[in-house]
Amino acid sequence: PPIRHLSFTYYLTYDQLTEVVHDLAAAWPEFVRLHAIGQSHRQRTLWLLDISNWPTGDEKSKPGFYIDANIHAEEICGTSVALYTAVTLLRDSGHAPLVTRLLDEQIFYIVPRVNPDGAEFVQQLPFYEWIGNGRFLPGEEQSGPGLHYADLDGNGLILDMRVRDDAGEWKASSLDPRLLLPRSPDETGGVYYRLLPEGRLVDWKGGDFAVPRPQDGNLNRNYPSNWVPESQQYGSGEHPLSEPEVAAVVRWILDHPNIAGMQCYHSHSGVILRPWLTFPDSHFLGEDKLLYQSIGELGVAETGYPLISVFEDFTPDKSLKRYGSSIDWSFGALGIPTFSTELWDVFRAAGIEREDFYPLRNFAEQEWLKLLRWQDEALGGEGFMPWTPFDHPQLGPVELGGWKRMLTFRNPPPARYLEEMAQANCRFTLRHAACAPQLRLRDCTATPLGGRLWQIRAVADNPGFLPTSLSAQAVAMRAAPPVVAELTSPAPLRFVQGTPRVALGHLAGRLQRHTAYSRFYDWPASAQPLEWLVEVPEELPLSLTVRVACPRAGAATATIQLLSSTSIQIEPAQVAAGRSTKVQP
Repeated sequence: PPIRHLSFTYYLTYDQLTEVVHDLAAAWPEFVRLHAIGQSHRQRTLWLLDISNWPTGDEKSKPGFYIDANIHAEEICGTSVALYTAVTLLRDSGHAPLVTRLLDEQIFYIVPRVNPDGAEFVQQLPFYEWIGNGRFLPGEEQSGPGLHYADLDGNGLILDMRVRDDAGEWKASSLDPRLLLPRSPDETGGVYYRLLPEGRLVDWKGGDFAVPRPQDGNLNRNYPSNWVPESQQYGSGEHPLSEPEVAAVVRWILDHPNIAGMQCYHSHSGVILRPWLTFPDSHFLGEDKLLYQSIGELGVAETGYPLISVFEDFTPDKSLKRYGSSIDWSFGALGIPTFSTELWDVFRAAGIEREDFYPLRNFAEQEWLKLLRWQDEALGGEGFMPWTPFDHPQLGPVELGGWKRMLTFRNPPPARYLEEMAQANCRFTLRHAACAPQLRLRDCTATPLGGRLWQIRAVADNPGFLPTSLSAQAVAMRAAPPVVAELTSPAPLRFVQGTPRVALGHLAGRLQRHTAYSRFYDWPASAQPLEWLVEVPEELPLSLTVRVACPRAGAATATIQLLSSTSIQIEPAQVAAGRSTKVQP
């Protein structure tokens, strides 16, 4: 069946997104299960695509990988990248070896749009710089006296106002009058401006005025880790999980303890963000920083983005930490390796080199001119509205104009940049998923000891990069269920040695053997021997099943057929819910 709106040349409305996910489920019913995991404030559905090769196992036998996007209203390009990943998994299964293996061994949970209300509002009122998740409607999110955002000239845009003022902080560039530059500390005698959001004054009695802080909220401050109230941080919400969209996402993740990796898509600065948000790197336990560096470098190779710490490199003022974020919850509370990728960097697109990844500073005049030239060429001048005179009802003559930030600073022009950006980030996501732990059974044997006694042996090992615990943080938070081995049979067995169910602890991954062996530290074990001594019933043949499982590493099984007192047959062990390995009877 055709997939409507499967295009990376424009951004999707809620109705278009709904049609896409339903069409994907209809086109690939053997791979896709579509879930409605919650409702937004304005009763729009949060859709989740549940993608796997289902005959090879379900979530009880496969690790999961979770992806979400567009938690911030204006960051709509993330939706397209998440959908591109879903389509790549579906179209390439059976053709591309990595995709085929991942769908055989894992389950992908993809939420293309966490904030459907906010994304809809910013597309209905284009270039509106910021709104939240629908708790407040555009134009209603500010209260109290001061300057309130408003589309004064009715052109569907809310941009900037420049107002002539001898005490103004800005002046026009002599090289391009569109550009405003900071006034020098000692400068006088020129034409100067105040630079304000386009809007009208409410309860203004003259004199100066403030811009009341919006109450529109920030969903990525509403997670239940390191949360602080709204009085301490903009956008926190009334309490952790007060916003239905965040509550729905958290509920899904908690209900799926098989999730072994996460990727969240944002759209500001072209960087790959890693923990922590509220702590310096010294807060990492064990080899967790190495974990992030090792997997993150795969993303650097695929995207060209730098890998940085949110706290160390993305927080200019360390007294203004970001609390209640998804990444501090998913990794801090659950120990799941999580990256938040900021997809778009307009400065990089314009050829501007910089080292500060959260640009609060004023760039040099030549850099701003380079940015204006870029939008003239890439957007045909549509990214910046020239300053246009307007008679403000309260301030008198002003000029309206400035950057159309939605398709310059916040998202790329889709026809020119979106698909290439989606391809690169999809490659990183798949490589991240491929780092998951795996469980394997090898060297399965059944040895008759006389009478009805049999000795059953096997080795459980983890050939994956990550340990079965995922991280030291998961262990510290007691969020890492152990590997469990079981020996079962349809007929009753008497266990002479061992118990039917054995907790093995955790199996190390290649992460923990990143250097050559040294006498100064111990390598943790990546394999554990299993052994049972059982008395079986007299009636043969009899089937025995050896199974090892861990929620975040999947499961592996081997079946032993006792045909007679001396004859056995061992079926190939099932590895990571789909692949098999040779066993030695």
